[in-house]
Amino acid sequence: MKKISQNSIMSHYPIDLSIKPDVQAFFDQDTNTISYVAKDPASKYCAVIDPVLDFNYAAGRVSYNGADRLVRYIKENALQLEWLIETHVHADHLSAAPYIQNALGGKIGIGKNISIVQTTFSKIFGECRNFSCDGSQFDYLFEDGDTYQLGSIDALALETPGHTPACMSHIIGNAAFVGDTLFMPDAGTARADFPGGDAGKLYDSIQKLLELPLDTQLFMCHDYGPGGRKIQWQTSVAEQKKSNIHVGAGFSRDQFIQIRNDRDASLDMPRLIIPSLQANMRAGKIPTDKHGRQFIRIPINAL
Repeated sequence: MKKISQNSIMSHYPIDLSIKPDVQAFFDQDTNTISYVAKDPASKYCAVIDPVLDFNYAAGRVSYNGADRLVRYIKENALQLEWLIETHVHADHLSAAPYIQNALGGKIGIGKNISIVQTTFSKIFGECRNFSCDGSQFDYLFEDGDTYQLGSIDALALETPGHTPACMSHIIGNAAFVGDTLFMPDAGTARADFPGGDAGKLYDSIQKLLELPLDTQLFMCHDYGPGGRKIQWQTSVAEQKKSNIHVGAGFSRDQFIQIRNDRDASLDMPRLIIPSLQANMRAGKIPTDKHGRQFIRIPINAL
């Protein structure tokens, strides 16, 4: 992979932003998560972004209906899976990346700052000493400005921290998969109050994305249909700059920090944060005891 200097990212795009990948969205109603299959239009190569594992918390059971939809789509269209991309360590759903990788292959990738997230939460969850906080559970660790191939398309990985320290946005042609860095314009932005989160850094990350060409298509990781509107997940840089209720025209960095901090103070923890973090910091693998049985730990008064 080629490393692009930070100074050249926004002034000299290292990728062809005119290429329009074929993007298929898959909405998970239980967690309001959107997963994607992004395909190179010139070949059969594709990537899966932020796949969801079904998890019944009350029963402690996993199932694969959502993941099987992605697997079925890829098989029915005779696609070749190259990448399974996690935009960050999700706190609201468990990742289905290992399940899909077992079925179809591909490399699981995440930002290199996963090590910061692992160090923080391994202490919270009382992980034993043999848990490695170096990202080695993943197949590839993206660095800021890395380019990589999706078939014939040059893709770009950008660090966009703030929601978490390890958040990255992936630009594939004219499509940017932004994880929890941005929501739809009428929903604003994601929270920044998890351990390691930072509202100021989130604002700076969003400004980086808003420097992309105005017609760049932005794909959200979540949507909750504010005001009862229909679920949406695709917008543009132009629409975000004009209408985003947290970072649109006229909002300063200080104003955003105040808005974000006030909003975060009113939010409860995500319903699946405890199982999600323990699995997702392991590249989607649920932790096991010494007998190989899968278990989730519940820390008390730690989050």
